[in-house]
Amino acid sequence: MRANTLSGLNVSGCGRARLIAFGLLLLCSSVFGQDLRIGYVNMKQLFDAAPQVVNVRESLDQEFRPRNQSLLADEARLERLEAELAESTDLTAEEQFEREREIRNLQRSIERRREDLEEELRFRTNAEKKALEETIEVAVEQIAEAGEFDLILTSPVAYASDRIDVTDRVLEWLEEDFRSQRAGDEQAGQ
Repeated sequence: MRANTLSGLNVSGCGRARLIAFGLLLLCSSVFGQDLRIGYVNMKQLFDAAPQVVNVRESLDQEFRPRNQSLLADEARLERLEAELAESTDLTAEEQFEREREIRNLQRSIERRREDLEEELRFRTNAEKKALEETIEVAVEQIAEAGEFDLILTSPVAYASDRIDVTDRVLEWLEEDFRSQRAGDEQAGQ
């Protein structure tokens, strides 16, 4: 992607539009004599620490662990078969052919199952991430409205001072939402 230069800054097309919108927002606030209230949310911190993320990681790990362990066991079996074949000197041509065929079939099976596992895990992770992004969006909107913010930026940004960082507030909201969901799930299960 080709970058454009704006006042000596190297900015991409999307970044340029954001910069222009931000400049217009600042200009409007100064023209109308209003204080502009800006917040910042560190998305990496949310995706590392939000209880919803931790719960999804644990859930996916439990769900996919047996299949992964099965693959690891087959990979260990494959290594043993390859080592046995390399050490075997007294095999007939037919026996060697059969063992090589068994090794090739096992290799293909492992590769197919590994690809399927990775694809399914990627699909499930993306679906869970999308759901969490929607929850985070609701949290940010509610924090913005309650705190009377005019603008909330999310990472990545070049710089944001701790003074405008509302990540902890959003994280607290997510933790409370998670506790509420858990309590609702427990009551529904009874």
